[in-house]
Amino acid sequence: MAVMTAYSTAASFGTAVTEVANQLASEKPKLIVYFASSVYPPRELASAMEKAFAGATILGCTTAGEIAPGRMLKNSLVAMALGEDIIEDIAVEVIENVKDGDRTREALQALAAHFGKEPLDLDPTEYVGLVLFDGLSGAEEMINDKIGDATNVFFVGGSAGDDLNFSQTHVFLQDRALSNVAVLALIKAAVPFDIIKTQSFIPTGKKFNVTEALESQRTIVKLDGEPAAEVYARAVGRKVEEISEEFMRYPLGLMVEDEPFIRSPQRVQDNKIIFYCAVKEGMVLELMEAQDMIEDTEAAVKAADKELGGIQALIVFNCILRTLQLESEGKTESFGRIFAGYPAVGFSTYGESYIGHINQTATMLAFGTKR
Repeated sequence: MAVMTAYSTAASFGTAVTEVANQLASEKPKLIVYFASSVYPPRELASAMEKAFAGATILGCTTAGEIAPGRMLKNSLVAMALGEDIIEDIAVEVIENVKDGDRTREALQALAAHFGKEPLDLDPTEYVGLVLFDGLSGAEEMINDKIGDATNVFFVGGSAGDDLNFSQTHVFLQDRALSNVAVLALIKAAVPFDIIKTQSFIPTGKKFNVTEALESQRTIVKLDGEPAAEVYARAVGRKVEEISEEFMRYPLGLMVEDEPFIRSPQRVQDNKIIFYCAVKEGMVLELMEAQDMIEDTEAAVKAADKELGGIQALIVFNCILRTLQLESEGKTESFGRIFAGYPAVGFSTYGESYIGHINQTATMLAFGTKR
């Protein structure tokens, strides 16, 4: 087999797993990737998926919305089965207690050892990583930084959601539903692959120096030596008490070789701005302006499709802020249709991972045709 997808909107987790398993019943997958609404009991769901797909590597997480071929869903279970035609081999490690400690280097060492290599010796054209985080852990920056320091392999993924309850998120591995963890999977691909990253923003030319920040709290205190909220308010032409209305349209971006890595403001507190991901003193951030998300995302997927000679599988990590924007604009059906021609699964995340932890971005892992 190469790849198959399935989904269920059944209210019962048992029925949902049965429906998904029946849709994928004819194959013996190497890897099952699945994403599930937090309306399903996570531990029972993980146990049922393990029983349904015994013998496969199984990983996934809870969500704030799901993506299936041609549609965006809620309160559902989506799954992808990938065979040896796509996944030559895979190794998985769990980093536990991510809020309190870190064993990222040890995990990467173990992953590389599975393939008889050192982390820095892995060829990034042959290997690719998936990373799934507890979306409430706040550990994404630290672990992504350490991944980048330890290996040249790119890891792409997202932070688990819980349907905007912000209570508890879970990452699934085999029959376990885990919190306060990061799950790292290292894949040796049997086909070419590409990582897609699209933000749907352009720089405005308005730049600011982060002169004071509370880095552990993802908070900017001052921009250009002045209270952050006042500087931002002037830049967008609003009063301080009104600027939260502009956050989704005008986030800030860390520019790396003319490519933005988005830092999304969350709220204002005492003239400070709290963000959804890390901000550091000394950063130069630029005010970004939203563009057409549908057009931008569709163009990015089509470009990867052409580059790969066809996409055989697409795993999508789409920021919950993008999903909320799509919902407010009545464009969820249009966004879902971008994936109508592809075997695709994905979810609305509490943050995206690719060379760091970012916001208001879609990151995707695309597998192409045979080498």
